[in-house]
Amino acid sequence: MSSQALSAILFLAFVALTLVITFWASRQTKTAADYYAGGRSFSGAQNGLAIGGDYMSAASFLGIAGIIALSGYDGFLYSIGFLVAWLVALLLVAELMRNSGKFTMADVLAFRMSPRPVRTAAGVSTITVSIFYLLAQMVGAGALVGLLLGVTSPAGKAWTIVGVGALMIVYVVFGGMKGTTWVQIVKAVLLMGGAALITVLVLAHFGFNLSSLLGEAAAQSAKPEQFLSPGGKYGTEAQGLAGKIDLISLGMALVLGTAGLPHILIRFYTVPTAKDARKSVLWGIGIIGTFYLLTLVLGFGAAALVGSKTIAAADKAGNTAAPLLAEAIGKTFLGDVGGTVLLALIGAVAFATILAVVAGLTLASSSSFAHDLYAHVFKRGNVTEREEVLVARVSAFVIGAVSIGLGILAQGQNVAFLVALAFAVAASGNLPAILYSLFWKRFNTAGAVASIYGGLVSALVLVIFSPVVSGSATALFKDADFAWFPLSNPGIISIPLGFLCGWLGTIMSKEYNAAKYAEIEVRSLTGVGAEKAVKH
Repeated sequence: MSSQALSAILFLAFVALTLVITFWASRQTKTAADYYAGGRSFSGAQNGLAIGGDYMSAASFLGIAGIIALSGYDGFLYSIGFLVAWLVALLLVAELMRNSGKFTMADVLAFRMSPRPVRTAAGVSTITVSIFYLLAQMVGAGALVGLLLGVTSPAGKAWTIVGVGALMIVYVVFGGMKGTTWVQIVKAVLLMGGAALITVLVLAHFGFNLSSLLGEAAAQSAKPEQFLSPGGKYGTEAQGLAGKIDLISLGMALVLGTAGLPHILIRFYTVPTAKDARKSVLWGIGIIGTFYLLTLVLGFGAAALVGSKTIAAADKAGNTAAPLLAEAIGKTFLGDVGGTVLLALIGAVAFATILAVVAGLTLASSSSFAHDLYAHVFKRGNVTEREEVLVARVSAFVIGAVSIGLGILAQGQNVAFLVALAFAVAASGNLPAILYSLFWKRFNTAGAVASIYGGLVSALVLVIFSPVVSGSATALFKDADFAWFPLSNPGIISIPLGFLCGWLGTIMSKEYNAAKYAEIEVRSLTGVGAEKAVKH
């Protein structure tokens, strides 16, 4: 049996299993709390696995391994940055968000401020960040299918992206948070198992000697003398100072972005207590930390056993490094049949990864539209739970269609890089407003709106006029050149701007509600009244 046929069978088996879960969850989803938060019925361990499933995206599995395999040392920053980011989420956000809110990020902001402008800003930001992140998953789906099923034409990959988008819409529309969470738990177990298996085989091939692995990876790379030193991707002589600043900017976005990602924030609302929220993040850190250590071996193993030239020939952005490594190491230990089986297994797991993450993202953005924009801005709270959930399901179709279209346009970009842009937008637009709201007594409506729009708009403008969109060989529009911003990662400018806008907006407004701040402070620290979150 060919690897294509075996991959298809394994993937279809996963799809069948998850559709059964989705159908079961749809029978359990009766209220808005069921749809948005899974009825708050998940334990800390279950939610921790789901957080891992949500966070370990196609970018983690495919993109990071590819960047390390092609760029060496500089790709290492993605693994470390994604991991360190969880400390920010654990220490500053997880428990306080769960205690303060109800279903979405905007619930926290709207509690002590004028709800309509704040919910509008938060809703716009949530949908924008989610679509950026969805874009990366769609691109990963196209690259993966091209390798596994022999689809090389852009049209074939485009149809794959359409298929993935259709499945994610089914998960969200029918399963809601309960179905999506169980899909993510199943996917997290499969991904950890697959990555651990490949890692052990790679290390065994090199006698569990990391020096041998790194030496062979460098020898098989395009620039052996530079592969294990900083500057392979950022800070090269050609880039000069701008490259070094770009590296710092990327690190800022990765470390600060997680605590502002909408699909991660809504996961804290699915547990019954603050203690379970903390436990969720601890479980998540354990799973995610282990996984990112494995990606280092996957990346350097791909460089050593497949070679940078072969990886770049299959996909110039490196997104197929992990599946190619699975095939190579399988052949080494188990012959051609082993290579076929491992390639099919890793391909199916990567597909499962993409489906689970896009479902979480679509749920976060459709929930924000229905709960924040439709129910509280357009309808001013005069809406039934049934109507709100219906709007969430309809908006999932629309957001899914938009992400499919953008995913087709962005084929050829490295998915880890695309996710880094989503992190930059989240860190610039969402994080300042969240931290100010939780920790600054003086913060008010003008500050919240200014921080969200200021960070969001500055990040988007800098990305649009950067080498990511035009003026470079890997740009979205290769034939155009309207780039004036020299950095590929906008975080070093847009994140401080988000905090600055929030501070300026606050001090320029006289609004101040000491009683509301005192109430949210008690609630965020103790959890008292969290289950009866104010319905602004």
